[in-house]
Formats: sequence, structure tokens, C-alpha cells
Amino acid sequence: MRVLVLHASRDGQSAAIASRVARSLEAGGHLVEVLPAAIPSLAADLDECDAVIVGAGVRFGRHGAELERLLRHHREGLAHKPNAFFSVSMAMAGDTPKREEARRYVDGLIARTGWHPERTALFAGALRYTAYNPFVRWMMRKIAEHTGRATDTARDHEYTDWAEVERFARDFATRLALRAARQPAVPAGKKHALHDLGEHQVAGD
Repeated sequence: MRVLVLHASRDGQSAAIASRVARSLEAGGHLVEVLPAAIPSLAADLDECDAVIVGAGVRFGRHGAELERLLRHHREGLAHKPNAFFSVSMAMAGDTPKREEARRYVDGLIARTGWHPERTALFAGALRYTAYNPFVRWMMRKIAEHTGRATDTARDHEYTDWAEVERFARDFATRLALRAARQPAVPAGKKHALHDLGEHQVAGD
């Protein structure tokens, strides 16, 4: 299958996670393309792929207004394919992640966009102090002080659990395989026409 992995990454951590997800899916034999969510060709890319994963980081409680606009606009196209969403936030960092807080960020995104991903994952992000502008660096350091995170702004601090990212990717690949096994074989010449009629849609488990 061709899998599109989209990311809305401000400072690079969500993009890094998207790339790791892609490598895991490629190891399972899938064709994977990793792209920024805001590309002009998004509608065409969504139309051509078989499945899609979207990932985004949280800053100051939101995944970003631009991503929300894109998801609202493309929610129907996303819903017609196997799909998943991963959220990257500092709420998930450390030994005692604030899962309810991280979940609220995703619930807010769903409420504002109307897109209900089939699967969601909550990943810890990173404090990329060296990538922030002075104001954001100052704000993130103040938040880090309050929450017990690293405050050394001379370097970056990564909290992402990469084994968890790999498990998410493998689980998505397994679900794709199960869906493919349930679908009847379709002659190559008819595949596009059937897709247009919606006959390739499979209900979520």
C-alpha cells in the first residue's frame, strides 16, 4: 500500500517522528511518502494514497490553526481511508505523563475540525531550545521550570519514546494487512473506478 505520512512540525520533532514511522512502515513493505501537511498538492496526494497518518506537535495547548483548517477541509478524504493521528506534547514527557491533559489536546482538535481519526497516539516531544526564537525560548523555559522539565537552553532535550513510536507504526501496518485481507481482489483496470464509487472503503474496527 502507499501510505502518506503528514506532519505539522514547528521545530522538527513531529517531523522526526513522522520519519521514524515511515521507516518502520517501509520495513513492512509499504511505499511511504512523508510530507508537510500544508503542501499545495495535498488534495491530490490524499486521493492517490491508500492510507494516511497525520502527526502534529502541541504548543500552548493547540496543534496549530493552520493544521485545523486543513483537517476541516480534507476531513471527508481522510475518513475514506485507513487513518491515524499522533499528537506530540510535553504533557507525555517524563515518568508520570499527564495523559488526560494530552488527550484533551486531541479531543479539542477533533471538536474543532470534525475529523475523527480511527486511531490516535500520544507521544512525548522535545524541548528544542536551540530552534526557538527568543520569546518562545523564554516562555518554554518558564513552563519547564513550573513542570520540572529541563531548563538548560543551551541544548535540546528529547523525551520521545522511540520504542512506542515503532509500536504505533507496527500496529498501523498490522491493521492495513488485516484490511487488505478482508478486501476482495480487484482487477487493476477497475481499481480506480471502484475507488471513485467508494467501494474500496472499509469500516473501522
